[in-house]
Amino acid sequence: MIVASPKSIPELKEIIQSHQKVLLVGCGTCVTVCLAGGEREVSIMAYALRMARKLASNPVRIEQITIERQCENEFIKDLTAAVDRNEAVVSFACGAGVQALAERFPNKPVYAGLNTQFLGILEEQAVWTEKCMACGDCLLHKFGGICPVTRCAKRMLNGPCGGSQEDHCEVDPDRPCAWQLIYKRLGAIGQLDRMEDIVPPKDWRNAWHAGARKVVRKEHRT
Repeated sequence: MIVASPKSIPELKEIIQSHQKVLLVGCGTCVTVCLAGGEREVSIMAYALRMARKLASNPVRIEQITIERQCENEFIKDLTAAVDRNEAVVSFACGAGVQALAERFPNKPVYAGLNTQFLGILEEQAVWTEKCMACGDCLLHKFGGICPVTRCAKRMLNGPCGGSQEDHCEVDPDRPCAWQLIYKRLGAIGQLDRMEDIVPPKDWRNAWHAGARKVVRKEHRT
């Protein structure tokens, strides 16, 4: 899932300082799960911003609403009346959600209430770790389901590098060596011979380096 974290109250207070009527919009999917932009978090932030502006002798009227997904127009259209009532919108969604709102409502300022971090998983309660960089050319089948592009500090496709110590990365001693994890995983599933394969340089044309990407599923278009 997409993992994000809230911007600070002082930063958001500065972002909306010139507006007197502001709509805060939460998102009910990924950012709700990672405790950053759901209905509860938006409610807390709305209260905090009202208090911060009141203390600064610059009161603000804040309206709040949470929709199921901010990245789909089917749900965004339900915001039309609320957006019309306010001067600006603060989106508590990932960067895609923020931009989707900005495109849908081109005449209203739309600000990001969160910092989008990465694609990750819940490691333990309230701890998320990055597992995928969305590179557009997945090679997980070669590495036992462990991504060296994301989890190796050197992005090595042919490893290990020889610098790890006691199964930990030389770049960050708190980081497990991705290639040690790959070695153990391949051994556990009976595919250790994959370690002998030379993986050619990655084709990065499908990644973010080439600019904004688009996926078109022609078989589903009408």
